[in-house]
Amino acid sequence: MTSAPSNLSHRASRGAAVTAGGLWMRTLLQLVSTMVLARLLEPADFGLVAMIMAIVGVADLVRDFGLTGAILQARDLTTRQWSGLLWFSAALGAGLMVAVAACAPLIAALYGEDRLVILTLAIAPTLLLNGIAMPMQAAVQRQLRFGTLAMIDIASMAAGVVLSVVAALLGWGVWSLVVLAGAGQIYRLVALWIAAKPRWGVPRIGRDIRPFVSTGGSIFGVQLLNYAARNLDNVIIGQQLGSAALGQYSRAYSLFLLPQQQLTAPLGRVALPVLSRLQDDAERYRRYVRGAFTVIGYLALTAYAVAAAVAHPLMLVLLGPGWDAAADVFALLAIAGVAQAVGNVQGWMYISLGRAHRQFVYYLITRPLVIASFFVGIWWNGMNGLALLYGLVTVVLLVPGFIVAIHGTFVRGWTDIAVPLARPALVAAGAFGAAAGITMVVSSWPAILQVVAGALGGLAVLAVAWLVPAVRRDYRMMFDFVRQARRPAAGTGSDEAPAPTGDLPTDAEAAQLGADEISAGELEGMLREEDDRRRSRR
Repeated sequence: MTSAPSNLSHRASRGAAVTAGGLWMRTLLQLVSTMVLARLLEPADFGLVAMIMAIVGVADLVRDFGLTGAILQARDLTTRQWSGLLWFSAALGAGLMVAVAACAPLIAALYGEDRLVILTLAIAPTLLLNGIAMPMQAAVQRQLRFGTLAMIDIASMAAGVVLSVVAALLGWGVWSLVVLAGAGQIYRLVALWIAAKPRWGVPRIGRDIRPFVSTGGSIFGVQLLNYAARNLDNVIIGQQLGSAALGQYSRAYSLFLLPQQQLTAPLGRVALPVLSRLQDDAERYRRYVRGAFTVIGYLALTAYAVAAAVAHPLMLVLLGPGWDAAADVFALLAIAGVAQAVGNVQGWMYISLGRAHRQFVYYLITRPLVIASFFVGIWWNGMNGLALLYGLVTVVLLVPGFIVAIHGTFVRGWTDIAVPLARPALVAAGAFGAAAGITMVVSSWPAILQVVAGALGGLAVLAVAWLVPAVRRDYRMMFDFVRQARRPAAGTGSDEAPAPTGDLPTDAEAAQLGADEISAGELEGMLREEDDRRRSRR
């Protein structure tokens, strides 16, 4: 059964919009929990959990072992391979849970904090929960059922937030943060089990999963190096400056991640499986990459620019008094946020084009440079020095990173990367200047009004940029995408997604999913229509 091109465009746009909307709602819940818990708990409570998560996070990367990316990148996946991956992931999660629990006294000794022993024992079971859930999430994502994942994201975060706030009100202290971590994971596992309906089969881990382990191993190596480059700062600050300082830093870091969670996370969830299907179609692949850079440029870069400009009143609104150090760190981390938002596209290209081994080698060389900046930064100027050097080094490494990523491929650095980012970067710079200037002028106003005034100044720059024809074309592309997502789908039946199956579908089967699911062909119908509209405007 075929659909009209406009209907295909609507379905592709709506699928991506549902994904973004789900993660935005999840981020809103996270923001609410941060605002409430920051007023109910002490900075040291956040610091204690951040100390543990910096270590447990490494184990969680080992638990995943890059298999999520390997499953998404694979063209075909048999029922036998699917069963083997389920058992392999669960066994890995169980083993790492035991290992982390056994290391609880060592983690406490590292930081000189005895309370970490019991907290580590309580958090360790999340590794088993994630080990069971990971293949099921990859299955749902591979089936391109983004609406289902969005609902699971929202509900799991809501469960954790509600229960953690209740626990904090009851006086549980740091244990309310353990509830936040655990309750959402339990709900997520149950929901994914219902959605994926996994067929485990007899316990076995055969040779037929070796290609996934091999590809996943390289992806895991990249993830481990990237994790170290993004999380050893927590270990260093906690060990050098203590739990109170780490609590300030961890809250700033958590808020700094929000723009990425709102934008690049939903884009990545859609982009990775779609780009993997377009790896043999150079023009369509390049068109998708250019569109992704345009959206990231205007939204993520501008968001970080304005947030950095209003950092101090913003932290006062979100966290309350007593978090001044977090405001300084947040403003400096915005530099790294810009680099990470743009650099995430590198990972999409490496994995979707089957070049994970190349990425691993590159990260072996460059991630130690980022880690070295932590030590130099904290020696130079404490937390602020660490945050500043982290951002600057990450920005500088973007250039060689993209050169290595696209070398020998059909992606072109100037037309596909530099040009789509140039105009958004200029607009973001103007938005930062306007927001910072206005915030200084109204510095005597209440904090919430300073934030609003600064944000309106940044938005004013975006509005003025409309007068530039090239920028106007970029805006129209994004507005058209939103309109397509809102347009009723003519000639379709129910909006309900199809019932999930226990096996991962082949590419052909996935293309036959229900009306609210995206296929690569539908996405390309949208992109072709957009190109036609641009040509007609010219």
